[in-house]
Amino acid sequence: MTVAHSGEAVHHEPQSFISKYIFSKDHKVIALQYMLTGVVVAVISGLLAMWIRLQLAWPGANYPVLEKLFPDGMGGGVMKPEFYISLVTMHGTLMVFFVISPVLLGAFGNYLIPLQIGARDMAFPFLNMLSYWVFFLATIIMLSSFFLEGGAAAAGWTSYPPLSAVKQAIPGSEMGQTFWLLAMALFIVSFTMGGLNYFATIVNMRAKGMTYMRMPMTVWSLFLATIIGLLSFPPLTAAAILLLFDRHGGTSFYLPAGLFFGNQVLPHQGGTPLLWQHLFWFLGHPEVYVLILPALGIAFDVLAPFIRKPIFGYRIVVYSFFTIGFLGMVVWGHHMFVSGMNPWLGEFFSVGTLLITIPSALIGVSLLASLWGASIRFTTPMLFALGLIAFFGLGGFGGIFLGTATSDIYLHDTYFVVGHFHFMIGGVTLLGMFAGTYYWFPKMFGRMMNETLGKIHFWSTLIPFYCVFLTQHFLGFGGMPRRYYAFNDFQYLDPIRDINVFVTICSFVLGTAQLLFLYNFFVSIIAGAKAERNPWKATTLEWTAPSPPPHGNWGAEEPVVHRWAYEYNVEGASEDFVLQTAPASKAPVTA
Repeated sequence: MTVAHSGEAVHHEPQSFISKYIFSKDHKVIALQYMLTGVVVAVISGLLAMWIRLQLAWPGANYPVLEKLFPDGMGGGVMKPEFYISLVTMHGTLMVFFVISPVLLGAFGNYLIPLQIGARDMAFPFLNMLSYWVFFLATIIMLSSFFLEGGAAAAGWTSYPPLSAVKQAIPGSEMGQTFWLLAMALFIVSFTMGGLNYFATIVNMRAKGMTYMRMPMTVWSLFLATIIGLLSFPPLTAAAILLLFDRHGGTSFYLPAGLFFGNQVLPHQGGTPLLWQHLFWFLGHPEVYVLILPALGIAFDVLAPFIRKPIFGYRIVVYSFFTIGFLGMVVWGHHMFVSGMNPWLGEFFSVGTLLITIPSALIGVSLLASLWGASIRFTTPMLFALGLIAFFGLGGFGGIFLGTATSDIYLHDTYFVVGHFHFMIGGVTLLGMFAGTYYWFPKMFGRMMNETLGKIHFWSTLIPFYCVFLTQHFLGFGGMPRRYYAFNDFQYLDPIRDINVFVTICSFVLGTAQLLFLYNFFVSIIAGAKAERNPWKATTLEWTAPSPPPHGNWGAEEPVVHRWAYEYNVEGASEDFVLQTAPASKAPVTA
């Protein structure tokens, strides 16, 4: 592709089907590749979750059909404990790194950044294409581990040594764990290539007049998430390489002396499993904000056109994003309060974690204050954005308990953690992805999704989600530990054990509701009502491009930006919204 300057024609070389749709350098095609890959992995990961819930609700039940799929893990139709741990490990890994990351950053990041800042493409189109195919290879390696001897990894999605470092520790610690490490290393390589591209594009390729403080919140959130990821992800690559050395090279980075497996003492000495915990959570906690910030940015951009007024506290939210990014990099140790950490050091991590509640609260208040006095239009994307605000508030409140050492020691490794984690990483991000998909679907495909099906999808997602994960908070208060295969032998859990049946039923309702989304999504691509260029009457730059945008996004003239991203109900304007490209002669410029 040849990039034209303003006023010049844009010329493109003829492309074959493979170069246009498979090995494409067009950021929009790459975005859809990320999205479709994420959808496929989400279906697989969702099925794993249903499988987990079956075991917890009816432990020891016989499923002959499942035995045919996995004869080793479902011997006699009954799930084996080690297979259950493998399912838990892979569900968590796939959802965090191979569903949420590729959709929120890979799909929305690729699609929206050039369009919202007025660029024709990413700064490095070939690198962009390469980042997707490295990610795709990582996905294939991770999924193929299910079919290896010993099965997929089974050391938890955190892969703590020595379970992950000693091959004979558990069947999933054989080649399945090695494939897990290879896939994660490739994932981080992919993210690094994509992140450098995002950073360079936002810094260097903004349209004329697109100052930083005129960028939409989605771009700001992706910008900060990229910076956080580029700083925090590399240590896990190093950690994975060291773990591979321990597993296959006889080193002892994570293995201390005196480990006893299979009636023999292992020869390792000098290592410590805590080294892995530090390296993993130095990525793992910033990763929370790498995922949540884009969802919050999407929420702001979705709110604005459906409240018909500017969002509240734009600059405050931007500074809050920066503050969260900084603090999120230095509080990883709150995941390790029960590791024998010095109490004074634990206090540092507690204080830092609680400080994050300040910018988080400012973001939440800005979202709520934006609704004050608004003329709200309850469209499907707006409903999901409102649900996101509720999840963010409840999930953040639960985080206070886990960020404080005294309460975390009691709640650590209970279902309280599962409930909290799913509200933040599952709920906020899931609703953010749905809000963004319903909102930008007309721009992506030139068609509208069905509003009635969308609203049914929202309510059949929101209600059972609360029933599943809010309930798990109370299971945690009752002391129910997570990652356990069954709870039949715990007498103290007798009063609450049967709640697992209720949670499982609600989980299946939640999972079934997503079939509505899949139907609506794929049918609307083909048969949805044709969309206008700007069906929501929004103000940001992407709505000035055709729907769907052509290769290169803009015509001969690149856009010129005259105002910030949220000019609604501007006094003196002919309509209740003013596009960023409208000059001052059309309406007064407020920012």
